[in-house]
Amino acid sequence: MSWTRNLLGASAVCVLVLAGSVGCGTDDARGRAEEAPAAPAGKVLDDTDDQGRRYREVAARDAPEVGIEVQPDPRGGGGTWDVRLTVRRFRFSPADAEPRAVAGRGTARLFVDGRPVTELRAPAYRLPASLVPRGTHQVTVRLYADDGTVWAVDADPVQSTADVTASQAGEGAPPRGSGGASGTCAPPGGRCAPGRAGEAS
Repeated sequence: MSWTRNLLGASAVCVLVLAGSVGCGTDDARGRAEEAPAAPAGKVLDDTDDQGRRYREVAARDAPEVGIEVQPDPRGGGGTWDVRLTVRRFRFSPADAEPRAVAGRGTARLFVDGRPVTELRAPAYRLPASLVPRGTHQVTVRLYADDGTVWAVDADPVQSTADVTASQAGEGAPPRGSGGASGTCAPPGGRCAPGRAGEAS
């Protein structure tokens, strides 16, 4: 009789273990909530920038902002220029980011006199003197989503521009800032910054 009671008890334990494992799922799924795909960020417009990249319209209250400051390298640096960006409601994406638009994320692209220079994933860059010869030049930064679209407000790209005057090759006067679509730049002095500055490296 005792052996039948033990057999029934062992059978009950096996049923509970089997039933429990069916409801638990795999080890990889334990303790993690399923990620829902993010809602589309903004509306893609037919308007494009000079490189043919379409604008992604967002409301002004949700739009990222960018400011730019360009100064001669204080260490001499062979006439290079330090470019510092300040951002608001924006985070730089890593190089392996998925190519989709996520609100407030992406990259910045730097232009000198309308010509593309580089894509930035950080708020600092050293601009070679060869790109800023003697004279006045416009250094522009524009924000892009990870899918390559241009962040825009009221069909204008989210960007900021600083005027840089190089008096001789490798030398320059402090730049003057001029406002972009969403970036705010204080006129003389070259400081272009939204209300809250991003981290500079």
